Amino acid sequence: MIVSASRRTDIPAFYSEWFLRRVRAGFVKTRNPFRPSQERVVPLDPASVDCLVFWTKDPLPLMAGLEELERRGFCFYFQFTLTPYGPALEPGLRPKAALVETFQALSRRLGRERVRWRYDPILLGRAVDMDFHRRAFERLCDRLADWTEGVTVSFVDLYSKRPDGRFRALTEAEMWAHAELIADIAGRYGLPVTACCEAMDLSPLGIGRAACVDGALVERLSGRPVAAKPDKNQRPGCGCVQSVDIGAYDSCGNGCVYCYARHSAQLAARNRARHDPDGPFLLP
Repeated sequence: MIVSASRRTDIPAFYSEWFLRRVRAGFVKTRNPFRPSQERVVPLDPASVDCLVFWTKDPLPLMAGLEELERRGFCFYFQFTLTPYGPALEPGLRPKAALVETFQALSRRLGRERVRWRYDPILLGRAVDMDFHRRAFERLCDRLADWTEGVTVSFVDLYSKRPDGRFRALTEAEMWAHAELIADIAGRYGLPVTACCEAMDLSPLGIGRAACVDGALVERLSGRPVAAKPDKNQRPGCGCVQSVDIGAYDSCGNGCVYCYARHSAQLAARNRARHDPDGPFLLP
């Protein structure tokens, strides 16, 4: 079993102490987000868990607990999203220069194969155009190329329930142009590029399909075979294998305005206030 922590919220940034307490307890409880009456007990012990996959925009609060996870015998790696957007789009994050340093420190601690960079999502908006991405992506490649094995990109999806005038999606022509730009810059830094859940075939540009929960990587890191099937519950174009997500929607404090995992900042704040760090569920 692979545990995803989490596509639904930033557990390392906001719930690291809760997560470590659940590791010590040996289990966590989670609910089906679409059928809350369906509950599941998920074991959190190395014998049951092939790998922990952490999704985060700021792993710093969890870094003090990595030694404990290693001592207990867990295999794990990070999907670290690091974009160039400012507080208008990502109001809850620390300064990007500090996050770059955290990325490097995490890679130095774990090895570049266990810190995957996500330049995700690519969007356009006020003062965010193609020239912005050209400068920003190359700047980040320069800082991160020595500290990761590749970069995963995706293009923003718009959700009709939450329109926002601060950004917009790209047309197909714009997607292709930005993909060419990304492939060219990343290639000069020796960084392979994969695309997450994109319907457009970018393989002519040398951009492959991403497997963020990567069965082959789990086998490489753990040193043993993993019986994991493709995850049919994800969007078309997803290359991930099956995992169990232990997070909860509407609970992240990053406040990213484009995020699919929250309805409003107010609801996320209320839910964070309800969080019990000693409870078996992330949200009671």
